[in-house]
Amino acid sequence: MTKNEPTRAAVSPMAWWLVLLAAAGAFALTMGTRQTMGFFLSPLNTATGLGVGSISLAFAFGQLWWGLTQPFAGAFADRIGAGRVLFIGVALVALGTFITPFMTSTWGLILAIGVLAAGGAGMAGPSVLMAATARLMPPERRGMATGIVNAGGSFGQFLMAPLAAALTVGLGWVGALQALGLVVLLALPAAWVLRGPGPSPAVGATAAPVALPAREAIARALRTPSYLLLGSGFFVCGFHVAFLATHLPGVVASCGLPAPVGAWALGVIGLFNIVGSLAMGWAVGRWRMKSLLSLVYASRALAVLLFLLAPKTEAVMLTFAAVMGLTFLSTVPPTVGLVAKFFGTGNMAMLFGLVMLSHQVGGFLGAWLGGQVFEATGSYDWVWYIDILLAVGAALIHLPIREAPLPRAQPA
Repeated sequence: MTKNEPTRAAVSPMAWWLVLLAAAGAFALTMGTRQTMGFFLSPLNTATGLGVGSISLAFAFGQLWWGLTQPFAGAFADRIGAGRVLFIGVALVALGTFITPFMTSTWGLILAIGVLAAGGAGMAGPSVLMAATARLMPPERRGMATGIVNAGGSFGQFLMAPLAAALTVGLGWVGALQALGLVVLLALPAAWVLRGPGPSPAVGATAAPVALPAREAIARALRTPSYLLLGSGFFVCGFHVAFLATHLPGVVASCGLPAPVGAWALGVIGLFNIVGSLAMGWAVGRWRMKSLLSLVYASRALAVLLFLLAPKTEAVMLTFAAVMGLTFLSTVPPTVGLVAKFFGTGNMAMLFGLVMLSHQVGGFLGAWLGGQVFEATGSYDWVWYIDILLAVGAALIHLPIREAPLPRAQPA
């Protein structure tokens, strides 16, 4: 055991499961709500008349802001504990979602969707949740633990997409959005369970990992080539995920398929992402994490290519959604694992937050470019071509990563 790892005592499995339930449940509610927002793009366009391109800008800004908040949220969580950061984040997601129907301008939608809801989801997002989980779990269980937390976000998408469709039928799209905003508040108890800067007495840990000053930790990370390659690959993941989350219902409509297929496709992605996340959490402890990431990106490139060549039927669309679901967020457990392996857990929330920032820069481009390309050409084909090239590049860029712990640094 190194000085950067928590001292472990006898820990009850019940306490582990409480931590996992809190983190996975919070991620399910915030991620599920956020990933379902694309379902409301068409009603927002009809109600405001702003155009798909303008509304896509609000969604794209949300992708970028979600990433920008995570290093700062992670740094605060490293210092003051995850609980307070999570509480504020959940409240902001609820507020931004609830007021979205009242926004009738592009700037109003950027405020509600892009700043409040996305910023809150960043504060209650994977950098804080994964780091809190990693600190509260013994090292040998971290791979599966991050897979379970990641599966929670997938379950939220699987649950929220059909729920949003059902609420829209019963309450209208305005009532559905506001109801989703209230549902997010169910994540608030997780802030208490995951409180504290390090392992809490509730799970039997007695010492917190050593954290370097933020500037020193960032400088060290940016001097590490493997960390930079990891962040570059995660950029591609963000492009792919954000494009699907924002524009998959539009892709369904452009293929001439019924609108409910779009909601079900988002739900299927969430369902199969649970399988992919759990499988990846299991695989992280058995194979090299960089090889697993290369395999995921190569699989995405092949799946998109086959989708473009296949006839666009409901069965093909749902099958494609299932395959995308298997790879959708399965990149997170090995990425978290590599950051922890490189640097330990003392600054993990902040350093993983920086990797998430790269992810969300890609997400901004995926969400924004999808709308721009569709308005210019009337189809999404060129975005798919770009996605294939990026996925192939990401599969190759992970191969040179050195998967080994770096020498432990101590605070100056």
